[in-house]
Amino acid sequence: MKVCVLASGSKGNVTYIETKNHKILLDMGKKKKYIVDALKKIDVDPKEIDIILISHLHSDHISALEAFIKTYKVTVCMPQEMFASLDSIQNYEHIRIYEDEILFDDIKIYAIKSSHDAIGSRNFIIEEGDSSIVQITDTGYIKSKYFNLLKNRDVYLLESNHDIEMLTHGPYPDWLKTRVLSDEGHLSNQAAGFYLSKLIGEKTKKVFLMHLSEVNNNSEIALKTVNDTLNEYKIDFKNIECAEQDSISEVVNI
Repeated sequence: MKVCVLASGSKGNVTYIETKNHKILLDMGKKKKYIVDALKKIDVDPKEIDIILISHLHSDHISALEAFIKTYKVTVCMPQEMFASLDSIQNYEHIRIYEDEILFDDIKIYAIKSSHDAIGSRNFIIEEGDSSIVQITDTGYIKSKYFNLLKNRDVYLLESNHDIEMLTHGPYPDWLKTRVLSDEGHLSNQAAGFYLSKLIGEKTKKVFLMHLSEVNNNSEIALKTVNDTLNEYKIDFKNIECAEQDSISEVVNI
């Protein structure tokens, strides 16, 4: 498997995942041109993308979806309630409706329910043989019932949205601060560190901190907070980096 974060942040999110037989885009939250250009930079022909996974319907996760599928006939995967809420693709022929699992020939995808203020929102575990990638963003918390399923995976794409102090004392109106901090909001740096302390295992090779707020966070604070939290729990893991809004991460081979 391969994984590369093409963009992650408040203005748009998209990740590329490759297995032996499939080339996947997870979310479509940037302009179509950006996504096409980013794919070409990592030597992927956009015409070879055959699966799109949508985590939820906020614009920073779907803004390029309609334009992309007009050009490239890709299988778009989403739960029924999400599909029913998206008028722009009601006549699109290549829809795969799922509930909790999606099976393609060489891969199994667990679609776990996230806690976010968006209808049908999901996070994902993508497995190919003994290799796996976890994506958890846009959730106010991670349900403990999923810990055993999520732990000891190869790569984590985990939200580290905000620094609590920066958010609390920052420019957001009170209603928006309350939303972000709620159980249907976003994970803080501290929460990201705590959850990683429960999930990182011997197999884990890489962690990307995702969806950093440009107003209430920065990469230096996020990394320090997460690393400090892991140290508190006596977890010695250093291969952590912040995904960025407008630049491509390294391509990680599993």
